[in-house]
Amino acid sequence: MENILFSALPLSAAVQKAVADMGFTTATAIQTQAIPFAMEGRDVLGQAQTGTGKTAAFGIPVIEKIDTNSRNTQAIVLLPTRELAVQVCEELKKLAKFTEDLNIVAIYGGDSYERQNRELRRGAQIVVGTPGRVIDHIGRGSLKLNNVRFVVLDEADEMLNMGFYDDMVDILSKVPDERQTMLFSATMPNPILELTKKFLDDPAHVKIAKATVTASTIAQYYFMVKSSQRVELMARLIEKHDLKLMLVFCNTKRQVDELVEALQLRGLNAEGLHGDLKQSQRSIVMNKFRNSNVNMLIATDVAARGIDVTGVDAVFNYDIPHDIELYVHRIGRTGRAGRSGMSFSFVSARETGKLREIERFTKSKVEEGTIPTTKEIAILRQARFAETLKAEVEKGGLEKYQPMLDMLVTEGLSLEHIAAALVRLVTGDAQESKSPVDEVDVNSRDRDRERGSSSRFDRNDRNERGGRSVIKKRSGRSERSGGDRERSSERFSERKFDSQKMIKIFINVGKQQKVNKGDILGAVTGETGIQGKNVGAIEVFDKFSFVEIAEQDVRIVMNVMDNKMIKGRKVNLEVAKD
Repeated sequence: MENILFSALPLSAAVQKAVADMGFTTATAIQTQAIPFAMEGRDVLGQAQTGTGKTAAFGIPVIEKIDTNSRNTQAIVLLPTRELAVQVCEELKKLAKFTEDLNIVAIYGGDSYERQNRELRRGAQIVVGTPGRVIDHIGRGSLKLNNVRFVVLDEADEMLNMGFYDDMVDILSKVPDERQTMLFSATMPNPILELTKKFLDDPAHVKIAKATVTASTIAQYYFMVKSSQRVELMARLIEKHDLKLMLVFCNTKRQVDELVEALQLRGLNAEGLHGDLKQSQRSIVMNKFRNSNVNMLIATDVAARGIDVTGVDAVFNYDIPHDIELYVHRIGRTGRAGRSGMSFSFVSARETGKLREIERFTKSKVEEGTIPTTKEIAILRQARFAETLKAEVEKGGLEKYQPMLDMLVTEGLSLEHIAAALVRLVTGDAQESKSPVDEVDVNSRDRDRERGSSSRFDRNDRNERGGRSVIKKRSGRSERSGGDRERSSERFSERKFDSQKMIKIFINVGKQQKVNKGDILGAVTGETGIQGKNVGAIEVFDKFSFVEIAEQDVRIVMNVMDNKMIKGRKVNLEVAKD
């Protein structure tokens, strides 16, 4: 199906103006297929990856149908993470830029209830939020659903992976039956299909092939390099290609922190982004990156969800992702809007098989890159310095510097020697020097060492990526979406923790407060941003509950969750005594 022009769609003048103001002329594949169905009022079931333009696909029809004469909440958009909620809210505000009297509000864990309550009281026709915080506001009475006519579930499979299944069911059960529902998901596991059967009415199916996600404008390279050499190689590639804005992906939070420190010690302008950061810290880092005050953002896959920054020159896979689809998500953040982009993947010898799988999946070639030598880098510096020098000479106005040159000449220095010394000070020595990166030799001993290093990170800092492996398949008949929340939530507590140490936390709410396992899991993951797989066994008693938390996440859970609300009840947390 050929993509259509936005001007050919039956949109209001205000939305057409906003789309043009954003620089869009042709709709993406998902927008071309979904917008006409949504404008007709049909439910939509969309299968598409991140970065395909889903926000406009559901956002434009919702904005067009909002009654701006009413201040009641008419649309709810659910997303799995705080970062995505903020991102989608900002995108919707751009689309509604010229639509008068339309208020769009984001509500998510880790942000002030007072601010959110104030915004909701002022009247928010569209509410964008994470399931846990939306449930909290419903319980408090600050978010009323009786006038909701549109519900959107974006990244539904990620909400499933993060333990929000029961919350999705709960919210959909509370909104009026007479509504339009749109659900978007990269994959369609059984629980999501059950959800669509129960809550969507004869939906229009829209599916975007995975092959369309990988941009042909991205030059992909890999480097067979040891872990100890990767920071040096990264620095050289940045200089060789004169990169200005970069995303760097690591598989673990610990690796993010260690890499940021190593890059900053080299004088590179890098900041990290992962699940342990508070929302205020995440916002500061993201604003720096969007404004190019920081030109290297080091992130885990989960923390990077929702990041949509234009002008990213290159993506570095400091670690190869365990899930092949994550590779597509990562590199898709460069080479957008017709621009060219680059991706660099660092691999060990044992990961060559994974590299071949990536090539088969993306139907694209990942070329072996050539490691720049120190001599090449020095020559490049000199060439760039020469161009800068020429431009400076052409500007003129250099006479005021002549007295200093005259002074140096009277002391016996020649102009040639002065100029050469300045070049060396600015660009470094062009002579070839020994460096371990110049001669890469990954032998079996190096591989063993890398394997030990990798497993150390895996043991102490479980991979942050979302994944369907978090949820064990249940044997026998699958449960229906509208079934017992207690039974449904048990699916998310059947997890593998390997050798991970779990700490038991006491919570002062239980069955008498109508709290169940799903409520606790949703609140913990929604408020703190930690992965559902790092939450262990949950026991709910009459007046209190216990929840097991992975040791490395206990501090953030205690700090963030204490005095927060679950089902409208303020909770206190303590580490349980043996």
